[in-house]
Amino acid sequence: MEVLRKGCRELGILLSEKQEQQFMKYYQLLLEWNQRVNLTSITDYEDVINKHFLDSLCLVKIPDVVGGAKKKVIDVGTGAGFPGIPLKIIFPEIQLTLLDSLNKRINFLNILVEELELDNVTAIHGRAEELGKSKEYREVFDLCVSRAVAHLSVLSEYCIPLVKVKGDFIPYKSGNVQEELEEAQGAVKLLGGCVRDKIDFTVPNSDMSRSLIRIEKKYATPGKYPRKSGTPGKLPLV
Repeated sequence: MEVLRKGCRELGILLSEKQEQQFMKYYQLLLEWNQRVNLTSITDYEDVINKHFLDSLCLVKIPDVVGGAKKKVIDVGTGAGFPGIPLKIIFPEIQLTLLDSLNKRINFLNILVEELELDNVTAIHGRAEELGKSKEYREVFDLCVSRAVAHLSVLSEYCIPLVKVKGDFIPYKSGNVQEELEEAQGAVKLLGGCVRDKIDFTVPNSDMSRSLIRIEKKYATPGKYPRKSGTPGKLPLV
């Protein structure tokens, strides 16, 4: 637990006893379910702490983006709940929606939310292309986050339509992302967004280089986006 405490202190987070217990239960459930559902290839205790929990919490490097007025948050391609669940543990006031295309992961997330006693969390089995066309979800979120592995131009088409005007889309990226960011500028603008900032950092307790890209929603996404399922990945916007 000291590994988690130390990493959180580096991020300016002071964990309560309840939060520490929630993270420990999260780890235990992750290992238990991972034996029958492919949730993560990372299972070593310190690796899960550093590469999943602390990496997820690095969003605090952008002040005031997740707490406070940012109430409605969606995590696209959440997998085993990253970064959404760690953020919810630290910011219990947010209303969190978790989206994943694999129903087995959604089953895990529903059990996890119940076991961690988290309120105002909804786990949805579906695809971002479908939610982005739905009146219930299109342009209703203050913040969209994603650690999904996809080129930024593709990820932007999945995520920006879900964000309300003046809201933010913040993807987690690894390595040198400058070239990818430049290639995605046209897609981001076409979808109604504007790149406000890129924050480069090293995840606490590790040598992992990461970046957070803050994309502000400036105006409504044109109705033809997102395109039908499968198209964004095959024919990325430029």
